[in-house]
Amino acid sequence: MPEATPDIETREEVMFFDTDIGGVVHNIAYLRMIETARTRLAAKMGMRLREMAQTQVYPVVVRTEIDYRKPATLGDELIIQGRLERVERVRFWVAFEIRRVGEETVLITCRQSLALVQMPQGRPLRLPEDWQEKYAHLTGGLGKSIR
Repeated sequence: MPEATPDIETREEVMFFDTDIGGVVHNIAYLRMIETARTRLAAKMGMRLREMAQTQVYPVVVRTEIDYRKPATLGDELIIQGRLERVERVRFWVAFEIRRVGEETVLITCRQSLALVQMPQGRPLRLPEDWQEKYAHLTGGLGKSIR
């Protein structure tokens, strides 16, 4: 039976280590924030950190697409929204948007493609069989808005 689309919302305050000398967030800092949200999203999808460590099956990023639309600055409180976007046979896509708290303007959009990989062999695995049924509504088109 289809399930609701897994989604997550996290918050981050822009810290000194996230910024350059002008107080603007470094491009790589956004990916750290997205990594946190993606890890929490994976847990909602049944991929919890301790279980991954035991089974040594990990979701591995194979592609990242990111658009830097407007900068965040030192002290901003950011909302990172993420969701499962698409399910294929051996990979799945997640999408993220970053905004300042209380604002509608999207600062960053990001899509990532991931594959499940058995370590230490580095062998890609098919996605769990039940995903095709659980997320049947996500086996079609791309590019839907997070909101």
